[in-house]
Amino acid sequence: MLPDLNALQYFHFLRPEWGLLLIPWLAMVWIQNRRRADRDMFGGIIAPHLLQHLRLQRFDKRWFNPRNFSLVFMLLALLVLMGPSWRQQPSPLSQDEAALVILLDASNSMQQTDVQPSRLQRAKQKISDLLALRPDKQAALVAYSGTAHTVLSLTADQEILNQYLAAITPATMPRNGKFPEYSLPLVDEILRESQAPATVVMFADGLGADSEQAFEAYFATHPHQLVVVGVGSEAETPGIAPLETATLQALAAAVKGGYVSLTVDDADVRKINRRVNSHYVVVEDSALPWLDSGYPLVFPAMLLFLMWFRKGWTLTWACVLLPIVLSTAPLPAVAQDETAESTSQSGIGRWFVDLWLTGDQQGRLLMQMGDYPAAATRFTDPMWKGMAYYYGEEFMLAAEYFSRSDSDDALFNEANARAQARDYVRAVNRYDSLLARRPDYPGAAANRARVQAIIEEINRLSESQQQEAGVSSEDKELGSDDAVPAQGADEMVWQEAQIKQLTAEQILQDPATSEMWLRGVQQDPSNFLAIKFAMQLQGREAAAQAPPENTQ
Repeated sequence: MLPDLNALQYFHFLRPEWGLLLIPWLAMVWIQNRRRADRDMFGGIIAPHLLQHLRLQRFDKRWFNPRNFSLVFMLLALLVLMGPSWRQQPSPLSQDEAALVILLDASNSMQQTDVQPSRLQRAKQKISDLLALRPDKQAALVAYSGTAHTVLSLTADQEILNQYLAAITPATMPRNGKFPEYSLPLVDEILRESQAPATVVMFADGLGADSEQAFEAYFATHPHQLVVVGVGSEAETPGIAPLETATLQALAAAVKGGYVSLTVDDADVRKINRRVNSHYVVVEDSALPWLDSGYPLVFPAMLLFLMWFRKGWTLTWACVLLPIVLSTAPLPAVAQDETAESTSQSGIGRWFVDLWLTGDQQGRLLMQMGDYPAAATRFTDPMWKGMAYYYGEEFMLAAEYFSRSDSDDALFNEANARAQARDYVRAVNRYDSLLARRPDYPGAAANRARVQAIIEEINRLSESQQQEAGVSSEDKELGSDDAVPAQGADEMVWQEAQIKQLTAEQILQDPATSEMWLRGVQQDPSNFLAIKFAMQLQGREAAAQAPPENTQ
């Protein structure tokens, strides 16, 4: 089994003293090379292209020769003797108390269908598969978008975890956006009573503007490990925000964690499970014996040694490698179309440019050249991505990336982008949020007035058309990415529910209330989560606005 990259930080040799054999081995190689150089007395007399046909042992100049294979064999044998190790033996007497905290991106971009049935549904399926690999192990679930909320604290009940997991949608989140860093304080609350280092697994398709810095600061002071799972496709499809693989990989590298891509089978969740177990074993008990992982190298060493029992072994070894060479060889030139050739050239050019310029620098240059779609794919900063999509007239995508930054400028840009996309109702809501936060923001009040005038005009036209037709328009269910031009055309009314807050004792003492509450949660937990998240957000805002207590 190949080691996880995260576990390689514990790589060491159990018997390093065998490494002293390198000294006589290298001395033998040096002496052999000197002898071969001394025997080459005709090198300066006969032309090289003629001399290679006059030598009896022409294979010495090739890689496939006994000398080079003996070097590889000795290296493998030396590694086996030194005993490489990076894993500890699990103790049969200890109980695995390592906690698993799952962070699920529930923002609007997770509803995109570049992976079927959607990014969010695929992430839920993978989370269920991961939980199934860890029966009777504790796990917690946190959902985030513009805010973050604890769905369930640490529990080993997978049935209730899957039940609440299936109920999470962007509609249950009280605010839009993409801020995974808001989940970090909740991770501390969840792990308050846990002594063992935990693993945080984040399923996401992108990050917010300040997410990487917040995660790096958090994991620098905590013993937990982070595993990032990218959900989505990197293919550039009109109207769909691609998976930000480079950004997510950079986050994992910054916190010394790991990045895992989705697979069609369960290889991805098994890799995550191995990381969780290896992190627990290595950190939990340093007194456990280390596993000698060099024994698998015996088998390739034996295969190399078998070549000395056959005459003409070089030809035999070439036949063994022939299927591998054919399977990896490029197609003939006549079989390659122009698209494949241009893709290969663009890949080489992209690799060369990446050596000298960052993604944001490439995006700035492409924006100055007017290639806005290409600039959007290069940028890693959400604000610059939004600007590129805005200038490229992909206004809904621009609004999605502007919503990933919690600043006044981002809120103003998102409102403008939604107004350009005829999403007038949500644009007015964004302007109202900005004016409530900063009433004097330049241009916000004027833009809101223009958009509100457009909404009123659309409402008047809609009412006149309905009166002329003599019928009333039916309600239409809108997706999170559908533009809402006005209430009269596509009505979207948000009414604050009058919630009667009851304590747990009041619910349990009244049998009718208890039965009604349990039945409602079991039938539709999404409504319960939406109300729960809204109340949590209201409580946080009230606590933030409350004046500090006087301690005198």
